[in-house]
Amino acid sequence: MSTSALTNLRDYLYETLSPANMLWLSKQLADYVQKQQEQQEQLKPYTKEEINKMLDEAEARIAAGIYVTNEEVMRWIDEELAEEEQLEMAEAV
Repeated sequence: MSTSALTNLRDYLYETLSPANMLWLSKQLADYVQKQQEQQEQLKPYTKEEINKMLDEAEARIAAGIYVTNEEVMRWIDEELAEEEQLEMAEAV
């Protein structure tokens, strides 16, 4: 986002949020940034050898018939979304 867009967003939030809500939002943003930085620190780049090894292993699993179909993945996603929706509805009650 550009600096001017961020400035406009900040001004809009300043005009619409109460001080308590602004404090809450700033804490949420700070926590989010901290988690992102921690995750970034945990990531390490793969070497070409590691990537080739992972590809070889994946190709071997596919050749052996050990893989997940697209339909299975979509079913898992649908089930996960349904569970989240049920949790949200239960919390709303």
